[in-house]
Amino acid sequence: MTDANTDTESGRVETTHPETERQLSIDEVGDLARTVIENTERVIVGSHDAIEHIVTAILGRGHVLLEDVPGVGKTMLARAIARSFESSFSRVQFTPDLLPSDVTGTNVFNQKTREFDFRPGPIFANVVLGDEINRAPPKTQSALLEAMEETQVTVDGTTYALEQPFTVIATQNAIERGRTYELPVAEVDRFMKRLELGYPEPDAESAMLDRTVGTHPIDRLEPVATLDQLRGARATVGEVTVEGPIRQYVTRLANHTRERAELGVSPRGSLSLLRAAQARAALDGRGYVIPDDIQHEAEVTLAHRIRPASGTDRTGADVVRAALSSVRVE
Repeated sequence: MTDANTDTESGRVETTHPETERQLSIDEVGDLARTVIENTERVIVGSHDAIEHIVTAILGRGHVLLEDVPGVGKTMLARAIARSFESSFSRVQFTPDLLPSDVTGTNVFNQKTREFDFRPGPIFANVVLGDEINRAPPKTQSALLEAMEETQVTVDGTTYALEQPFTVIATQNAIERGRTYELPVAEVDRFMKRLELGYPEPDAESAMLDRTVGTHPIDRLEPVATLDQLRGARATVGEVTVEGPIRQYVTRLANHTRERAELGVSPRGSLSLLRAAQARAALDGRGYVIPDDIQHEAEVTLAHRIRPASGTDRTGADVVRAALSSVRVE
């Protein structure tokens, strides 16, 4: 249940959540994460690392971009993770004719009251699946910018706070480039992680076919974590210790990419890497970040933010790997 407070001068609507959740211990966070991962694997076979990355992104207050060819389970993975929490879930199918108001909501004139009523769009959910986000034009994609960065949306001068926790999991079609729109750099930078699933191994694909030949397991999947537990876990992850040398190491990695690419890692990217590393540490049962956490999360957190110099065949992942191999931990 939420309480809404309205500032009549600014038109800002603030939504607060009662502080009923209990902050979890580090061990409880790890147990919660593993329970969600195992529950998701009841549906998704052979994608343990990707599931783990998404769960740690949610714990680290981040958003995830899944990019791959059609048919490898991107949408089903997002649905399975969302169903593992007792959370509100919405799906937006991005199409060329989708409007920003179809995402954020719109004001509708009420004939009885002779006033405009706000009707929230699908962005008002704890987990929002943006399916094939690059099929919509940039104007519509930009409807997510404020929501992803500030967990709020502004419609006709009035600001509405989104539900907490709030996570966007977007899928992107890596094929048919001529029929899609490139995501704006500002939007790509708001995703904590970009992941590729790839084709499953033969054994995993066979197991998947066995599970889904009849009733799909997603239909039987039950939540294993409450929103209060998730809020408590996120609060704990936010307090995982990050010592000065770790922060300096991340800064040096970011500077390395900036010096060797046309567009390097932004400060937002550095912060995302630290938050992802905090969640990784909690998953491993530690209340402090070590260099291994940074190195584990660096490629999926930084590579999509990098634009290599023109005329080279290097990718963002190449730049990140070069940084990891040459920047020392001090």
